[in-house]
Amino acid sequence: MLDEDERRARQEAHWLVKEFGAEAPLYAAMKAEKAIEQKDFGRCARWKRVLEILADSGAAELRRGAAK
Repeated sequence: MLDEDERRARQEAHWLVKEFGAEAPLYAAMKAEKAIEQKDFGRCARWKRVLEILADSGAAELRRGAAK
């Protein structure tokens, strides 16, 4: 079962991909940087998790494309 933070990070990652496509990781990185500037490290951690999710899903997409 996913905790609330993980659920929210996955939801954000899904929305970013839907909204921004290939630019989703850039947007998430900008959000993480903004959180660091504001010294909101909890929010930064969530955006870093979003980046990890995007990276993992990007690798999965590459693997699926190579299998075709």
